[in-house]
Amino acid sequence: MPAPSSPRRLHLNAFLMNAGHHDAAWRHPRTQPERVTDVRYFQHLAQTAERGKLDSIFFADGLALWGKVKHNALGGFEPLTLLSALATVTERIGLIATVSTTFNEPFHTARKFASLDHLSGGRAGWNIVTSGTVDEARNFGQDEHLEHGLRYDRAREFVEVAVKLWDSWEDDAVLLDRVRGVYADTGKVRPIDHRGEHFAVQGPLNVRRSPQGHPLLVQAGSSEDGKEFAAQYAEAVFTAQQTLADGQGFYKDVKNRLARYGRAGDDLKILPGICPVIGSTEAEARALEQELTDLQVPEYGLAQLSGMLGTDLSGLPLDGPLPALPEERDINGNKSRFTLVAELARRDGLTLRELIARLGGGRGHRVFAGTPEQIADQLEEWFTQGAADGFNVMPPHLPGGLEDFVDHVVPILQDRGLFRTEYTGGTLREHYGQPRPAGRLAPSVTAAEGQPA
Repeated sequence: MPAPSSPRRLHLNAFLMNAGHHDAAWRHPRTQPERVTDVRYFQHLAQTAERGKLDSIFFADGLALWGKVKHNALGGFEPLTLLSALATVTERIGLIATVSTTFNEPFHTARKFASLDHLSGGRAGWNIVTSGTVDEARNFGQDEHLEHGLRYDRAREFVEVAVKLWDSWEDDAVLLDRVRGVYADTGKVRPIDHRGEHFAVQGPLNVRRSPQGHPLLVQAGSSEDGKEFAAQYAEAVFTAQQTLADGQGFYKDVKNRLARYGRAGDDLKILPGICPVIGSTEAEARALEQELTDLQVPEYGLAQLSGMLGTDLSGLPLDGPLPALPEERDINGNKSRFTLVAELARRDGLTLRELIARLGGGRGHRVFAGTPEQIADQLEEWFTQGAADGFNVMPPHLPGGLEDFVDHVVPILQDRGLFRTEYTGGTLREHYGQPRPAGRLAPSVTAAEGQPA
């Protein structure tokens, strides 16, 4: 008889953001906004997530100063630099960073992630984004942002070049033959000679092949271009869905696209965002949610909302409705987030003030206030009803929001058999159940019966 298959388990990623995900978190007494450039603060957060046996931690990134720094604790570390420091004080948890394909080059991106993978013993992950704002473009000598479809065309070639570079060293290229004075078999370290529409890269990479071969590839766009990109390249997807039905629709849509690229459903894990506001009672959780809402600065929320909707909302009455909006096809920023926010406002008949409050904790990701048991119930429902393979956990306030999740929600998920009680692997790929990719170079031909050239 065949051996029974292992039970399906949740994947949990901690998405860490300065004082927390709520835009008023920095004003709450439970947070420490003065520490957003203190590496010891983030080391504590990383160790807390590892104590909970989470798959990974993740830092988003943008190439401009997000939002209005007058009203939020913005500005902090570059993610890859920070994750390198966190690698030294953790042992098992995965380390995922956002890097844009629009304002970087494949060679130095491949080099940095290979370096992080070596530093961490195989725990690096790359969240691939195309960037979405004109402010970012203007930091790189451009007056306007590249068109949405063109950004994804560039991203596809960017990833293909990065993969070629990671594979430009074979696993056994390094010989370390001190007697003969041969460090590496140069037949197994080869140029990639890429010539494409957007990039020309000779290679090889100047970092040997890393423990995972390739970092885990993550993607976070949910537009049509984004979903197709995910189906072709991504091994995990961070997405924003407001309802179970929306989550099920997205899950089915993306999974159904995999076959055209010769991939199976389990080759890609889908992790919707969840911003859990946790209290020992439901009333306590709702009171905390209201405390955070009461600390919001409307001017900040209105500016954030204007950016999401591609429409200047300044000066409009907060207790009035959304104005007429452009069509999604006319948005050159984050198309999927535009549609999610617009539909949320229309479906629930929200005023601008109410919409700002609803978006304060998750910026379009689902916010749920409740007890640890109620949070666990929600995660289990989405997981078992075809809407998620796991979750991108977005604590509304830090460090307490992460500590509450690890100390009170994770044990419930473990007791229900939904989440690991111990790490069983050492690499990020092993946590997410993804195989280590074999190198894609053809077998090398070396001189004189395999002697290195």
